[in-house]
Amino acid sequence: MKFMRGEITKQDFLEEFGRHCSKMSKTSVPVDSFFSVLTSEQVAKPFPVMMEAITQVRAKGLKTAVLSNNFYLSSGKSFLPLDRTQFDVVVESCLEGVCKPDPRIYKLCLERLGLQPSESIFLDDLGMNLKAAASLGIHTIKVNDPETALKELETLLGFTLRTVVPNTRPVRKTMEIPKDSLEKYLKDLLGTQTTGVLKLLQFDHGLSNPTYYIKLGDHQLVLRKKPPGTLLPSAHAIEREFRIMKALGNAGVPVPKVLHLCEDSGVIGTPFYLMEYCPGVVYKDPSLPGLESSQRRAIYTAMNRVLCKIHSVDLKATGLEDNRKHGDYIPRQVQTWIKQYRASETSTIPTMERLIEWLPLHLPKQEKTTVVHGDFRLDNLLFHPEKMEVLAVLDWELSTLGDPLADVAFSCLAHYLPPSFPVLRGFSGCDLTQLGIPTAEEYFRMYCLHMGIAPIKNWNFYMAFSFFRVAAILQGVYKRSLTGQASLATTQQNGKLTEFMSNLAWDFAVKEGFRIFKEMPATKPLTRSYHTWAGPQSLLSRPGTRSYIRLPESSPAHTPQGALVISPEGLSPPVRELYQRLGQFMEQHVYPAEPELRSHQASAERWTPSPLVEELKEKAKAEGLWNLFLPLETDPERKYGAGLTNVEYAHLCERMGTSLYAPEIFNCSAPDTGNMELLVRYGTEEQKARWLVPLLEGKTRSCFAMTEPQVASSDATNIESSIREEDNCYVINGHKWWISGILDPRCQLCVFMGKTDPHAPRHQQQSVLLVPMHSPGIKVIRPLTVYGLEDAPGGHGEVLFEQVCVPKENMVLGPGRGFEIAQGRLGPGRIHHCMRLIGYSERALALMKARVKSRVAFGKPLVEQGTLLADIAQSRVEIEQARLLVLKAAHLMDVAGNKAAALDIAMIKMVAPSMASRVIDRAIQAFGAAGLSSDYPLAQFFAWARALRFADGPDEVHRAAVAKMELKRHI
Repeated sequence: MKFMRGEITKQDFLEEFGRHCSKMSKTSVPVDSFFSVLTSEQVAKPFPVMMEAITQVRAKGLKTAVLSNNFYLSSGKSFLPLDRTQFDVVVESCLEGVCKPDPRIYKLCLERLGLQPSESIFLDDLGMNLKAAASLGIHTIKVNDPETALKELETLLGFTLRTVVPNTRPVRKTMEIPKDSLEKYLKDLLGTQTTGVLKLLQFDHGLSNPTYYIKLGDHQLVLRKKPPGTLLPSAHAIEREFRIMKALGNAGVPVPKVLHLCEDSGVIGTPFYLMEYCPGVVYKDPSLPGLESSQRRAIYTAMNRVLCKIHSVDLKATGLEDNRKHGDYIPRQVQTWIKQYRASETSTIPTMERLIEWLPLHLPKQEKTTVVHGDFRLDNLLFHPEKMEVLAVLDWELSTLGDPLADVAFSCLAHYLPPSFPVLRGFSGCDLTQLGIPTAEEYFRMYCLHMGIAPIKNWNFYMAFSFFRVAAILQGVYKRSLTGQASLATTQQNGKLTEFMSNLAWDFAVKEGFRIFKEMPATKPLTRSYHTWAGPQSLLSRPGTRSYIRLPESSPAHTPQGALVISPEGLSPPVRELYQRLGQFMEQHVYPAEPELRSHQASAERWTPSPLVEELKEKAKAEGLWNLFLPLETDPERKYGAGLTNVEYAHLCERMGTSLYAPEIFNCSAPDTGNMELLVRYGTEEQKARWLVPLLEGKTRSCFAMTEPQVASSDATNIESSIREEDNCYVINGHKWWISGILDPRCQLCVFMGKTDPHAPRHQQQSVLLVPMHSPGIKVIRPLTVYGLEDAPGGHGEVLFEQVCVPKENMVLGPGRGFEIAQGRLGPGRIHHCMRLIGYSERALALMKARVKSRVAFGKPLVEQGTLLADIAQSRVEIEQARLLVLKAAHLMDVAGNKAAALDIAMIKMVAPSMASRVIDRAIQAFGAAGLSSDYPLAQFFAWARALRFADGPDEVHRAAVAKMELKRHI
């Protein structure tokens, strides 16, 4: 209210608004985009039916006013997304310092209109505003639905306000057609007795082919035509559309009755056809606001059944059997839309390039040939005004014979699109159970049940193809919009829609890749022989972006596909933007805080968390830089994290690795990341609720207890700590050390590994328990130091577990599954340290370069010393080599899975820590004694790099693993 009264600035409002939202939701809520959404054309767009009503009111000589609770924009202007000339009086709260429901603003409006309260009618959608107006004697109408409100207003005024046909608008200037020529044609067609002036409106629906409403005498018609200008090959075939609709109408499929096809371009400039106007309801918003949940389910059920009816049409009986080739529908469609995209391409979109490479290599086998609508979605259906019944299926432009599952997938697009998407609205993120709308999976099962078929496995391919096809269509619309030929008014402002759609398509391609990999025989290892391939349209042609697709030579049926992005510039736009925001945060907040954080680590309060770190965590949360680490494979629905692939996260992780404190600030630090992934992969819902949620929110921390002082713990089967079942609990006893994070007062969970059955097979003896840190019997003996560093406040503890009783429900997966869990926990987590080590090395080299440029020794700058120049060159080479190997390992994990990437993971564990140690050591040498101090991060970088040659397994273990796999290769 203060903001709407103009008493506080936009920035003040956002800060307060963010605090309130975060407090209510008990999690950080980013609000920076609030105003860009609130003031966007999609949100602030006036209802055409209301604007038409205002025109009618003024035409009758009555006055109109707008009474707006609004605010100042950053430019200093007030926000009012209306044509002010349509109102006699405009009253704005931010200008007047008063806002609804304060009675003073109503009185001010009435004074300027020169009217008494009883002479006015006030429309609003908020009860408190209406109540205030009514208390002054003003007539009020509540606007829940514009159509219903206008009926009430017409009753009060005594005349009609609606002269427009629903979902129509005046014809756009770029889409005008010659009315005189059309009127003459229609009168000849309909008969000489037809009289009256032709009324022509344009439907505001559809992506490409312009559609018009015509009223001539007693005739109400719909005209559908090709768009003007040069068209893409085979696009906008309204002739085929007409013939299919005519055949389907005769077969009992609900379609508008088609009347006449005119192939003479001389009449209105392009071919067109006519059909009867069928009044009904088109639901543009797929979330169906204003309806009951039972009504929503009934609408989607009717939608599903009419699709089944289309797919059950007898092709021979309808004469459609020879309409198109029967087989290879998807291969033909893929090639068609690739060609359409290439013909309308305006710039290189990396995800479209990946899809163009991926789709032809994962084509499904077509099981059935039916009529395919090609654009089947809710807003292409005309429903009965009072029944949940489909009157007509519209827009058959893309119809043909083909694979019916393409239609089913296309009709599920809304499930994955945001409500604010400007072209095809969706409802991703909405509570479908509460709405009563079937999930995509339920909708698909409903279809299979109605058709009497078994659900298919490669559903993700059909979804990927559907989004790719829409991306290609949007690109064509966008290119035509640049010349004013598209029927959508806003396309010129939406050139990025293609990129958005292609990103969604690639998400499904990744899911399909994981499905294929998981179904591969586990006994046959992936071949290690590779060749590099890139097509003529490869991203290699783009400066600064290198992309490699690595194809195993031996297993074409399960060839993993994907882009190896070797620089941040090659990341997809959303991830690149995330990377840039992360970098800005590091520059603005993390690096400047390092001196204070280093001082805290050396202070008497070092064993308590730094308040500055906690403050920076909240800022990172607010900016959406939180929980970035969970890989897409582990969290495919993006329920817990950012949904990045391992390659994408590698670039962000490297950036975080340039500061010792950054990983925790972004909630991406070990051991919490590994423990959170363990809970996501293997935890029960109860375990997730108790332990995972607080960790994801950054409210608690955790540790992982595996290493033991009495045995060589590099071999996990050596572990001696016992887990013994007693009554209703497990009792654990053991001696552990190097338990990172256990000294942190926020540590609430210990993930404990011990033996439940020493007599079981070697890899089935171990189990994993979730141990609350407040459990009696946990005794921290001492903190251990790493090269004298304590790593407070988490530290590395030596701990005794003596008769610690843990509830049975805290067992993960079950007894004997510990080795399996430990391996799974070390999936992506195995390479996070390697990613961060690249960051350590880059920061060390940057500090070294700055140092040698500023120091003089023996009469000349250090930068001119030959040995230091050689060190800098050697460091750059080694960093680049290690980074490529790390990215390759991440890439293989993405496209082939962790098991197939085992060799590459082992290699980077050998390479990255040793490389970082050498690069950091050279930097320390360039700094002299200063490099050993805590004034710079180099000493801690070096200590961690050396320690990591043990932390994820000693070098010897990884060398042995690489050698064994190498010896298994075919010579």
